[in-house]
Amino acid sequence: MKQSETRLIIITGMSGAGKTVAVQSFEDLGFYCVDNLPPTLIPKFIELMKDASNTIRRVALVIDLRSREFFDALYDSLDTIEREDWLQEHILFFDAKDEVLVSRYKETRRSHPLEVGGLPLTGITKEREMLEELRGRSQKIIDTSNLAPKALREKIHELYAEDGHKVFSVHIVSFGFKYGIPIDADLMFDVRFLPNPFYLEHMRPLTGLDDEVANYVFKWPTTEQFNEKILGLLHFLIPQYKKEGKSQLVVAIGCTGGQHRSVALTEYYYEQLKGQYPVRKSHRDIEKRKGH
Repeated sequence: MKQSETRLIIITGMSGAGKTVAVQSFEDLGFYCVDNLPPTLIPKFIELMKDASNTIRRVALVIDLRSREFFDALYDSLDTIEREDWLQEHILFFDAKDEVLVSRYKETRRSHPLEVGGLPLTGITKEREMLEELRGRSQKIIDTSNLAPKALREKIHELYAEDGHKVFSVHIVSFGFKYGIPIDADLMFDVRFLPNPFYLEHMRPLTGLDDEVANYVFKWPTTEQFNEKILGLLHFLIPQYKKEGKSQLVVAIGCTGGQHRSVALTEYYYEQLKGQYPVRKSHRDIEKRKGH
């Protein structure tokens, strides 16, 4: 029997959300990839992986609704995988907003596999309902709504390079609630209760990267108290997530537009944590209002 070094990634999720780019990325990382394997064949495939003569240690399987006639058997197959203690299994689910998926189908002029002569949104809605339980069982969800293929490949390489033996890292991202919640966040904090620089006309075009905005956000006693509590919580939780086996912890900081308060706090938390953990930062919506 093989040792626990053998790794199985099951790639699944919404049609049009990026699974094709994902499987190409895993191939680049040296994974043995199988596209559209019927779920009923997963136990047989696991037996082949278990064979002592097999030298394959990293496998990625793509499961999607092109195999929907076998879909009911998927959960039995996943239960079988979980009983194999020599195997490190991981379900990676790709998602995107409905309007983004509709747009992608229109751009490619392809039909959704479940629309059956109807509108793409009909198929997307049905697929989302069918995948709800599988999404809940996933260890990692990647929202590709705002990710170009190149950025998605970089994200997969960051998460799964070196057979998963990457150093644990923390990613702090600012966002605006008006543009939607980042669904791949592990922790999310709402800072809309803090005084908003947006209402000061001379600060409106600035961002949390500007000293004047940052000084305004941090001058309030409420901000100081909040930061003490959040940093205390992060110092407690980060080791727990690391112990649980996660390769990355995504911390999302949200304000109304993702331009002022959340940006300033994300920068602050990054500076406070970077000397203790591998940490990076990003500002998802900082340019959205300027774009409009």
